[in-house]
Amino acid sequence: MATIKENSTIQENKQYALQQCPVTHVMEKIGGYWKPIIIYYLSTGDKRYSELKRAIPVITEKVLIQHLKQLEADGLIIREARPVVPPYVTYKLSYAGNGLLPVIHAMADWAFKDLDGRFNQV
Repeated sequence: MATIKENSTIQENKQYALQQCPVTHVMEKIGGYWKPIIIYYLSTGDKRYSELKRAIPVITEKVLIQHLKQLEADGLIIREARPVVPPYVTYKLSYAGNGLLPVIHAMADWAFKDLDGRFNQV
């Protein structure tokens, strides 16, 4: 993975945006294509890795693993590993992750209305 030059203009602009705009903070945590989808599927309860992979079959294993690690590092999900053989690992939303559910559900509601054409009426 490439290192990020911390004193670059882009990084300074990003830090300024994070301080000034709360939406930027949210997008820093859940931005990208897959993170909101993972959170959406975890909204119904704890899931094992294989259940998430089945729920989102088009995501690659590498990307799913990366995003689960990022979501865990950002404190949005909790990874629970039970000390058994074979390993039994589940993922669930943390308190902060549960706080995002109204946002995720609002996105889903908007999508259903948009797909239904209710926003395209003049």
